[in-house]
Amino acid sequence: MLKTFEQAVALIGERKLLHISGTEALLRKLPKGNWIGGSTEYFMEENGGQVSGETLDIQELAFDTYKLSAYGPATLAAVTKDAYPNGFSIIILPFDSEVHKQYAQNAADYEDIFLKNMVGWISGLNLGAADQTPVAVNGSTGEVFADKAVVLHIGLPEEKTVQINIVNIFTPDAKSPVITFGEDGFKAKTCFVDGKEVVFAEYIAGNQLDTKLPLIGDYSGAGINISIKSIEDGIVHFYAPVFAGIQYRFAENIPDYADAFNQKIKEIENTDAEFACNCILNFLYGGLEGKKIGGFYGPVTFGEIAWQLLNQTLVYLQIV
Repeated sequence: MLKTFEQAVALIGERKLLHISGTEALLRKLPKGNWIGGSTEYFMEENGGQVSGETLDIQELAFDTYKLSAYGPATLAAVTKDAYPNGFSIIILPFDSEVHKQYAQNAADYEDIFLKNMVGWISGLNLGAADQTPVAVNGSTGEVFADKAVVLHIGLPEEKTVQINIVNIFTPDAKSPVITFGEDGFKAKTCFVDGKEVVFAEYIAGNQLDTKLPLIGDYSGAGINISIKSIEDGIVHFYAPVFAGIQYRFAENIPDYADAFNQKIKEIENTDAEFACNCILNFLYGGLEGKKIGGFYGPVTFGEIAWQLLNQTLVYLQIV
């Protein structure tokens, strides 16, 4: 829920456990306390999508067992070891930092990654403003990082169970050929289309493909989006890495983003969530500013985490 700076300070003063998102400038001014934070100016709220540099999105977390930690590139793999056996962890990684890239490419290999409940997001900035830096903040120490991840580890009683879910409005286009890549990475010059090597940028241009639509990878039956960031000098850049050996297809077109989200959410019986976030590409491509997406509210992000890094996806966590 969006709060003023003064309201945020009051909540911190009450020693509440908080997850906060807002501008780097506002986060830097907040007092120390039991909170973690990340930078963004985009939010999904009850009255619709919002862009604000003057308010903060605050999610109160009513838990007694927790610890706040920060991880650099050399220690990031320890994030799962530090997680509680029964609980969940919220991780925030600054966009385009080394920890962002490392997590994206290696998280699937972290010890017990799929046995721990890891959610979170990639912090960002206002795309229309200059001189901004994506940051993550450890509120307990007041440290602001452009090059480290911050994590709130939360422990739960044995009778509580965590459920992590995603809302992905995209499906693979059955008419799209299978696309594979020769190596892992956030960019690619060539790919294989039905086994034939081509220059990927030329293939996209020649087939007039819409780069607002993600590639969808088949990860053992789970469809994972890989969004195209840009095409520069014949190189296709991605918001999340592609992996060699994974089969991808372009997604089917979505005529109405907001309607597609609302239809998906209507299928969900319980929309009470301890944590939720949605992707900046959904916000921009779907024109979600001012549009209501019922059920799940929180920061609009530059990447979403449900164990692994995701794109163009809504992530939410519930406790039952």
